[in-house]
Amino acid sequence: MTAPTLSPLVDTPAVTQAPAPHAPIGLFDSGVGGLSVYQHLAKALPAERYIYYADTLHVPYGSRDGKDIENLTLRAVDWLYRRGCKLVVMACNSASAHALDTARALYPQLPIVGLVPALKPAVRASRTKRVAVLATKATLNGALLAQVIDTVATPAGVTVVKYFDPLLVPWVEAGMPEEDPTATRLREQLKTFDSLGIDSLILGCTHYPFFKNFLYHEIDKAGLTMQVLDSGQAIAARVQHLLAERGLLAPNQDVPLSGHVLAFYASRYDDGLLQVVERLLESSVPIAVLGAHAE
Repeated sequence: MTAPTLSPLVDTPAVTQAPAPHAPIGLFDSGVGGLSVYQHLAKALPAERYIYYADTLHVPYGSRDGKDIENLTLRAVDWLYRRGCKLVVMACNSASAHALDTARALYPQLPIVGLVPALKPAVRASRTKRVAVLATKATLNGALLAQVIDTVATPAGVTVVKYFDPLLVPWVEAGMPEEDPTATRLREQLKTFDSLGIDSLILGCTHYPFFKNFLYHEIDKAGLTMQVLDSGQAIAARVQHLLAERGLLAPNQDVPLSGHVLAFYASRYDDGLLQVVERLLESSVPIAVLGAHAE
């Protein structure tokens, strides 16, 4: 299969008609981590059709500067808008941190849902008043997280510890081998978090929920008291609410007979990408299109 191309951002949208209930939901991420968000959406809204765009040509976003992230994100949102998506999910914390407000201003008629680390429920649940956010540098240094810390954590007297490991994403895409040095480092970090009195871990990158079970296994094995949170379920609930509010929920009869509900596109495609996607989804969610031309 050949890689799809991403059409450039232009002033005049290709889609002008009002969205209909049968229109797809668009998801965007710099890579495949946003599939963790898609899994929550597919479970909550199984009748919907989905288009997923992975900007694998420019991944990762977390190490890029804010303006670069914003430009790449706006191009991706425009591409999904031109495909007729009735709602777009920025399934990327880094993209949300640097481009959400701008995208909403450019497309006021399009519901756009962004991601922010699940700090609010962590703050409410924390007994020790100390929580940790695991995320990319772009997310940890972004305005969205800073705003939530200032408005939610600080007034509640909760200290937020930020943690970044650039090898976590490659580890996830490699299948999360337990003998890998990244896994060993993560085990040790759990002990460090415990020594700091942290009782809530917030997974602030969409790749990270894929190792949520690993974390809970290690937490139980070490006898630690710690909860692990991500934003996927809250995002799915928000999408459902927005679609219902606008009368855009797909009727149940729109579920494709084949069961194929996901169209996957990437700005750079190869067989290795297909293997990663299949590994992360564990064949639990069928893929209708992969690596096809976007134009």
